[in-house]
Amino acid sequence: MAINVLIADDHHIVRRGLIFFLQTQKDIKIVGEAKNGQEAVELAAELQPDVILMDLVMPVMDGIEATQKIKERFPDIEIMILTSFSDQDHVIPAIEAGASGYQLKDIEPDDLATAIRKLADGENTLHPKATNLLMTRVNRVNTPNNLLAALTIREKEVLTEIAKGKSNKEIGADLKITEKTVKTHVSNIFMKLEVSDRTQAALYAIKNGFVKP
Repeated sequence: MAINVLIADDHHIVRRGLIFFLQTQKDIKIVGEAKNGQEAVELAAELQPDVILMDLVMPVMDGIEATQKIKERFPDIEIMILTSFSDQDHVIPAIEAGASGYQLKDIEPDDLATAIRKLADGENTLHPKATNLLMTRVNRVNTPNNLLAALTIREKEVLTEIAKGKSNKEIGADLKITEKTVKTHVSNIFMKLEVSDRTQAALYAIKNGFVKP
């Protein structure tokens, strides 16, 4: 059974090139082409393709907005972004909009055909640059301990004592450092954890499993 593909790109020569190659693939059928995002949304509703190859920068409506609108109405349609941009300002919004694939226009034709087949089978197909950006984003969003990782060994020791409710004087005595040095460490801890006082620092440490309550 052929994979029905809709191509959305504002450059005529790009659309022609994609159609020329993909028509050589026996299991891929081009069912339509759109010159902008608005046309892509309309044709998606009319043609119900399996996969849409979506450019990002297009007139009338860009690829990100078009992707979002299509996925809201037709969640089963798979969308592959095919673009020249690989920076986070394009990759992240596209994936958040619902695209399951992200490839650059310098992709080898055979690799593109393979990516389309994988996408039609429900497998995400992301260019390595897009994958790296997503992993960075996921780690930043889902791993609050990354702030704790920024602390030095001594700062972690001081934070542990803060969580126990000790004063700067007590911490200095326990760690055998001056009270002035403790104050410096405390200030650095507040800055790195993005908190404003000792209570917030202690709660952050407990919440993120750095110390036990």
